[in-house]
Amino acid sequence: MLKQSLRLGEYVSDMAKFKVIVSDPEEGKSKVVELEGARAVPLIGRKLGETLDGSVVGMSGRKLQVTGGSDKDGFPMRPNIHGGVRVSVIVSKSIGFHPMREGERQRKTLRGNVITEDIVQVNMKVIEKAKRAEKPKKIKKVKAEATEAVKVEAQTEPQPEEAKEAKSGGESSEKTAQAT
Repeated sequence: MLKQSLRLGEYVSDMAKFKVIVSDPEEGKSKVVELEGARAVPLIGRKLGETLDGSVVGMSGRKLQVTGGSDKDGFPMRPNIHGGVRVSVIVSKSIGFHPMREGERQRKTLRGNVITEDIVQVNMKVIEKAKRAEKPKKIKKVKAEATEAVKVEAQTEPQPEEAKEAKSGGESSEKTAQAT
């Protein structure tokens, strides 16, 4: 959709803009990524629970699962409400309502399970990470460094012995010079 700007008569795109929060349960860390325009288009139409390639968010080599989100007014997405609509439903527990008493129910406004342009925040979690082949390379580097260290030690060992002999020879010549 295009909206006309009042000042300059320009057309401004009303494209989707998402704040994507990617959580990594193994590391216990999360990362915030903002997507706008063409980068946000692959998320539109996705449902809660779907898996995506991490390259959509800029985290290539990982698989991500959509776990939730909220719309522009702060209403949370709920997996059992179908479509991208905002509805007012009676809920008893789970997302959007936590009862104080057993059996308590309340009417709450919630968002459906499909990501639309009205969604502002999308929550995801990492399911799979890329397998890295760097570990064997590091071991090879360590072995190479160890062999270089052995070579350096082998070269430096004869020099101190020669230096000791030269020092001892120098001391005896000093003693003979003092005696005369």
